[in-house]
Amino acid sequence: MNFVEIIARRRDGLASMPGDLAAVAQGAADGSVPDYQLAAWLMAAFLNPLSTQETAELTLAMAKSGEVLDRSGLPHPWFDKHSTGGVGDKTTIALLPILVACGMTVVKMSGRGLGMTGGTIDKLEAVPGFRTDLEPEAMLDLARRTGLALSGQTPRLAPADKALYALRDVTGTVANVPLITASILSKKIAAGAECVVLDVKCGSGAFMSDLQAAQTLRQSLVQTGEAAGLRVVARVTDMDQPLGAAVGNALEVKEAIRVVQGAELSPTEARFRDLLLEFARDSLAVAGIDADPAAVIASGRAAEVMRQWFAEQGGDGSVFDSEDWAVAPVQRTMVAERAGTVSQVSAHGVGHAVLNLGAGRRTKEDVIDPRVGAIVHVAVGTRVQAGEPLVTIHAASEADADAAEAMLRQAIQVGEAEVAPRRLFLDES
Repeated sequence: MNFVEIIARRRDGLASMPGDLAAVAQGAADGSVPDYQLAAWLMAAFLNPLSTQETAELTLAMAKSGEVLDRSGLPHPWFDKHSTGGVGDKTTIALLPILVACGMTVVKMSGRGLGMTGGTIDKLEAVPGFRTDLEPEAMLDLARRTGLALSGQTPRLAPADKALYALRDVTGTVANVPLITASILSKKIAAGAECVVLDVKCGSGAFMSDLQAAQTLRQSLVQTGEAAGLRVVARVTDMDQPLGAAVGNALEVKEAIRVVQGAELSPTEARFRDLLLEFARDSLAVAGIDADPAAVIASGRAAEVMRQWFAEQGGDGSVFDSEDWAVAPVQRTMVAERAGTVSQVSAHGVGHAVLNLGAGRRTKEDVIDPRVGAIVHVAVGTRVQAGEPLVTIHAASEADADAAEAMLRQAIQVGEAEVAPRRLFLDES
């Protein structure tokens, strides 16, 4: 097939011919199409976006560009979950054991973070001994025995996505809804999913800060997923302020454990629990399972599953009995300087303060400090008195804490006017 003709059709806004999108995916995966031609096609696709059907065709071609995880023998439906990422987003760590306690079997691949905070893999690696390097065969065996396995991503699945994303990153073609959609869904299909729950974050701490753009991505994910044969639920959730209280790798795992154990929660932790339970209900509904996620938390069953999951993947079980692990040497509480109502808790500002503490990466080579981060005690709309805690900084040094406090003073604002709390789900009227 003449790849120049494929580029020209996309450039001119013409419909793709049969085989065009498979050629793009396979050429990216095996290197048979040069980078300069793939880059030209990506720019043409950026300027003349793919239709829903074309996006579904590209998604399936990317999914089939490498191995497809064979979940045969595991109970149906085969589930997966994805978040576009945000500050304090530890949902996966808490959600999976709840779903397994409700009767689901979950196999999931997650990624590392590059930006304001770590990814799910970075957070779990804060737990002493926790292994995230399982091969697909080991994941499937673990899921058959225990109902739950999670590992890092493998180049054996959807290699076309890795190649195309690297080119998108250096050609200014990342922010294209069909290409984002194909990237997300191709990895889910390659991992053997039948039903997928998607969390599209929107706000200052998210990839998308514009609500209309986030709604457009949500719609594309649902329509493309269904066209590709998936059962899909997608929600748009708030990321103008951090999710929950903890921001930072070990701190977020500790919060996830507290929520799953049914511990008494602060108001900011309770906000995370509310989102978690809603996504659990969405996940169970799309999977066709009638169960109550709140009940499995209250009964202790979810905590049992979480403890077993950590143990099976080498995690130190003492993390469930004490929070005295991965503790930062400096802990400082920043208090309100005046009475009033919290008008802003900028996810972007908090995220960058925590990044500077060492909880995230600016480059792929950066080493994360799992101990550092922040515990946010207030949310937009919270009434505070002078001297009340706003945030507790966990830092490696006093100098780091000083710098973080200066940034957090700008990120968290207290004013005189009453302010309504922010909605968690932005796709609701």
